[in-house]
Amino acid sequence: MSPAKLLFAGTPGFALASLRALHGAGYTPLAVLTQPDRPAGRGKRLTASPVKEFALEAGMPVWQPATLRDADAVARIEALQPDLMIVAAYGLLLPPSVLSLPRRGCVNVHASLLPRWRGAAPVQAAIFSGDAQSGISLMQMDEGLDTGPVLASAALDIDPDETAGSLHDRLARLGGEVLAARLCDILDGALEARPQDESLATYAGKIRKQDAAIDWRQPAGRVERQVRAFNPVPGASFVLGDETLRCWQAELVQGPGGPPGTVLEAGKDGVVVACGEGAVRLLEVQRPGRRRIRAAEWANQGTLGDRRLD
Repeated sequence: MSPAKLLFAGTPGFALASLRALHGAGYTPLAVLTQPDRPAGRGKRLTASPVKEFALEAGMPVWQPATLRDADAVARIEALQPDLMIVAAYGLLLPPSVLSLPRRGCVNVHASLLPRWRGAAPVQAAIFSGDAQSGISLMQMDEGLDTGPVLASAALDIDPDETAGSLHDRLARLGGEVLAARLCDILDGALEARPQDESLATYAGKIRKQDAAIDWRQPAGRVERQVRAFNPVPGASFVLGDETLRCWQAELVQGPGGPPGTVLEAGKDGVVVACGEGAVRLLEVQRPGRRRIRAAEWANQGTLGDRRLD
């Protein structure tokens, strides 16, 4: 049997885990597609994606098209006559002209248990919404946004103190494991593609700056989940005076409340803030242009006074 003719398309660390798993299982893609290099860091130097760096180290051909919608891009893929295209957090839309080219189509490694949390930010949405589980879906791609039938899936429990960062990393590893384990079956056409139940579909759009702004009128449980959902990017934020701070860690507390945003306590254990229902204790914060610090240290800086947080 001749080796499988694979294409891989992905860009960030989430995709890298799948590419590593393929490589570890003995699969070498005909080409690795990834986003063009982007400016990064204080010097805004052009920086390669994690997928590109690994692919080059492993001797895999790398292609960085700005779009897959032009005729040249389609012709280049068609010339490779791929059996399967694997997509993981690529960042470019695949037009119908590309979706139809591989013999077994295009399969997406998606970080949720579809049809729950289609879209760009399933990891953050799962934590913010208080889901007990998340997981990985291997989805046969169609023209819709994460609407294709599911070939395989695997679930994991979300820990009570889970952040988006930790859940992202666990899902990335799981995605690579599921992909490597089921790839032969996908290539052989041995998996039944299960249509998604549209009545259960939910959507997790791109994260906007305002999504991370804490509304102290919300219940304390929602505020605490918001802090975890937006750690490490972009960081849950709140306003004190003319400063916008970020909160990186918080916990629920018992006791009397007060008007939302009121600082109820500030000391060696952190800063307790009243919410619409209940209260949270801020444990780690960051003022603009400064390092992250324990909230107890922030309380000792004398900037709080009797002021309320917005």
